[in-house]
Amino acid sequence: MRARIENDVLFLHHEDLPEFKKGGSVVRNSYFWALRSIAGKASRYGDWEYESEVWLALARMLMSFTESGYLGFRETVLEFPSCVEIPEVLRDVSTWE
Repeated sequence: MRARIENDVLFLHHEDLPEFKKGGSVVRNSYFWALRSIAGKASRYGDWEYESEVWLALARMLMSFTESGYLGFRETVLEFPSCVEIPEVLRDVSTWE
């Protein structure tokens, strides 16, 4: 998922976020609700925002879904621009574009 940080707020690109689908995959829908539940702002057509206070929880959640093997690697890893230093708390679940 494409990610960026501005003023200690992590933004996840709206096109990379999981979609909730009624009757869809239980894992994918659970992933959607888990990500949405800790977002500071999660608008339908905008980027989702995560304050630095929840980054540890976000990292643990991403790692858990990555290790489950039910979702693709690109769906559960944060992709930052190459010019950005990735915060330590997010390094285990992040890469550069």
